[in-house]
Amino acid sequence: MTDRNVPLRAVRIEPKCPTCGKPADPKYKPFCRKRCADIDLGRWLKEGYRIETDEVPGEDDAENRGDGPSGQRG
Repeated sequence: MTDRNVPLRAVRIEPKCPTCGKPADPKYKPFCRKRCADIDLGRWLKEGYRIETDEVPGEDDAENRGDGPSGQRG
């Protein structure tokens, strides 16, 4: 049996740096320091983060050029 008159208490979870897991610094939030922020930026710039898809590379390019399934341009 639950008592519905008991107020819920919010629990604050300290944010952690996504690069190293240390507590985040408000100055570099969500990172703990500038170095971790720069590491993350480098990963983005080098395309280190990817989202898995079922698409084949170049599949959209053929459609945008007008190449149909028969290989004729429209």
